Parts: sequence; C-alpha cells; structure tokens
Amino acid sequence: MTGTEPATGAPRRATFVALRSRNFRLFYTGQAISLIGNWLTVIAQTLFVYQLTRSGVALGFLSAAQFGPMLLLGAWAGLRVDRADKRRLLFVVQVIAMLQSLGLAALAFAGSPPVLAIYAVALVGGVTAAFENPARRSLAIEMVPDVAMRSAVSLNSALTSAARVIGPAIAGALVHVVGFGWCFVLDAATYVPVLVALAMIRTREMRPVVPTPVGRRQVREGLRYARGNNEIWSALVMMALVGGFAYNFPVVYPLLARSDLHGGDGLFTALFATTSAGGILGALLAARRSWVDIRFVARAAGGYALGMTAVALSPNVPVALVSAAVLGVCSLLFMASATSLVHQTADPTMRGRMSALEAIVFLGSAPIGGPIVGAVSEQFGARYGVGLGAVASVAAGTWGWGRSRRAPAPRRVPSHA
Repeated sequence: MTGTEPATGAPRRATFVALRSRNFRLFYTGQAISLIGNWLTVIAQTLFVYQLTRSGVALGFLSAAQFGPMLLLGAWAGLRVDRADKRRLLFVVQVIAMLQSLGLAALAFAGSPPVLAIYAVALVGGVTAAFENPARRSLAIEMVPDVAMRSAVSLNSALTSAARVIGPAIAGALVHVVGFGWCFVLDAATYVPVLVALAMIRTREMRPVVPTPVGRRQVREGLRYARGNNEIWSALVMMALVGGFAYNFPVVYPLLARSDLHGGDGLFTALFATTSAGGILGALLAARRSWVDIRFVARAAGGYALGMTAVALSPNVPVALVSAAVLGVCSLLFMASATSLVHQTADPTMRGRMSALEAIVFLGSAPIGGPIVGAVSEQFGARYGVGLGAVASVAAGTWGWGRSRRAPAPRRVPSHA
C-alpha cells in the first residue's frame, strides 16, 4: 500500500492513514525515541532546579530560559525554515540539541552547579527548539498526501503525549537510582535514532514545497498573512492565552504535589504522566474528526478550563490523578485541533512561518506566563496557579466563540477524502 493512497471513510483508518507513508513511519519512529528523551530531560531538569532552589519562581525562570528564544527568534526561525532544506536543517539542529543534553549532564555530574549555568544551557536548548519545532512540523506534512495531513498532525500530538507519559516515568526512576546526570546522558543518546531516520528518508517520495526566495520584509509578510486569516488568527490568540497561563505543568505540578497534596517527586511525575496519558486519548479523538472550525477549538478551550478547575479543586491524590487525566484529554484535544486548523488553512509556502507563530504563541508565551504562574503558586498556593490557567482558558474559549460568530458561517476544514 503506497503513501499516496487515499484514506477511506472509516474513522480508525483515517486516524492512522499517515503511517502508510514509509518516510513518515521512519520519521515517526525516530521522533518517538527522541521525544521520550526530551521529556526525560524536561522532568530531570525541573527536579534538579527545584532540588537546588525549592522555589516556584526559579522554576518559572527555567521555563523562561527554555522557551524565551521561541518568543524572540520564532518568527525569524520560521522564515529560515521556509527558505531551507528542512531535512538538512533538522539534522543540524538535532546535533546541537544532543550537545546541549551532554552539557546538562556535565553540570549535573559537577554536583551543585550555579542555577544560572543551568539556565544558560537551557537557553541553548530553547534556541534549537525555535528552529526544530517549525522544521519538524512542516517536514512531517511534506511526507504525506493532503488527505493524510490531519492524521499526521494528530499522530504527532499523540506521540508527544505518549512521550510525556514514558519520559517522566523513566526520569522519576533514574533520578533516584542513578542521579540527574545519567538522565541527560540517556537523552543525548536518543538523538541517534532521529539522525539515522533523517538520513534514511527518500526525498523523491516527498512533496517538498518550493523554498521561499530571499526577500525583504518576509517576516512581516507572514504576520500580515496570519492577521488577515480569521481561522489562523483566532487559533493563535487562543493558543497564546492557553500556552502562557494554562500550559505550565512543570511549574505548578511540583508545588501542587509537595505543598497542596503532601507528596514528593513521585507524585509530581505521576501527575505529569497521568495528564499525558489522557493527552494520548485527546489527540486520537482529534484525529478521528473529519473537520475542525473555530467553534470546535473554542469548545475545546472550554473543556480545558473545566479540566484545570477540577485539578485545582482536587481534595486528595486519587481525585487529583483522575482530574489530571481529564485535563490531559482536554488539553491535547485543544492543542491538536488548533494546530490542525492552522496547518490546513495555511498556504503551503507559509507553513514554516505559521508553525513558528504557533510555537511563539503557545510555547514562547511561557517566559511571560511561567514566572507569573510560579509567583502566584508560591505566594498563594499551587491551586491558585492552576486556577489562573482555568481563567485564561475561559478567556480563550470566549474569544474564539466570539470570532466564530463574526464570520458568515463556520469554515469546515476537511481532513480526509
């Protein structure tokens, strides 16, 4: 069965149709291993900084170091992706990310390094992520036919969620058994399968987009394009609100686990893994839909708010874990549907810049929201930090619903033939 064969109408086949492409299977397998390593490092780095500082504000600034480059460089990085050979660019970026993980390992093996040094290495990782995120998303779409585009987007979201289940579980075990340093070494090793997969991709079987020629004001052109497209602009604003104040799990979960639920690092990783497990279901539910529009994304933001509220009000650990699973379903349903709306609405020559704008508003907003959420959680309690995310999600859903009512009719974006 070829990678260009159209999807059938069966929801299950439509969900996994992107895996019919050999290139996508290779890329997906390599990313599966690498993303587990990435989340292993995210958790180990968070626990490392928290062990050194016991401060929610310090965790907020770690988030700012990780995602600040996305905010500052994201638009320019997206333009570079539109101009470049995405496979070669991704290869270089992954090598740099591997070296960054080895740098974190060196700091961890040193004992008690200055927190500023950890921030500096995290900043390097943030720079690589600014290029890796749009390049990875755009390259994945070029590996599959148009009818499998939504399947590719949603399977990538499901993969991210699965990695967020496995990575934290491995991190929680390794931190106590072998220490932080070996967690970072293992992450560095997980980049090898990605590099092998990128080397094995058959470029003749892809649907490459003609690179954007060098010109003036092309970043501004991408911003104008997004601002003039109702679907894309509505999704980006909603993602900015949710990403800035409601997607700060590494900031609020350590404090919630220790201070409010009276647990430890094990409970933190359990909350994170449970949220991610729910996210797998949310991403697969998004992949089964035949269309998305602004109203659906707005409703998903409302569900996100309900999930955040349930976590904030959880009286004990069992209820918190169940609420975290519900939150995971809602969070990935929102993220996957908003991402699909942007990608399937955007012109192919703009996908790199639109992917970069997504990363800017969803991940790059963390340097703004992360320290605020961390300060609120430290001052008033983690439940208030989670509640702030619920309020932001309500605002996002309200914005999206209002934008959908301004349009003559909701635009349905087909995902399958």
